[in-house]
Amino acid sequence: MTHLAISTLRRIKGKSIGDRLLNMLSLSRQRQKLAQLDDRALEDIGITRSEAEAEASRPMWDAPDCWHKHLY
Repeated sequence: MTHLAISTLRRIKGKSIGDRLLNMLSLSRQRQKLAQLDDRALEDIGITRSEAEAEASRPMWDAPDCWHKHLY
C-alpha cells in the first residue's frame, strides 16, 4: 500500500461513531433542504425535481461512494 492509501485508511477508520452519526445527520438535513428548493434553484444547480426527490428519499447512511472518504 502507498503512504497515501494507508493514511486515508487511518483517517476513515479513525472517525468515532459520534462523528459518523453527525455526518449522517448532516447528510440527511442537506437532502431534505435539497427537496425543499424551488424549481428555479434546482435548475440553477442542474438537477430535476424528480432527481432531488429521489436523493432526498435515500436513507441517511446511504452516501455516494465518493463521499465516504470525506464523511467517514
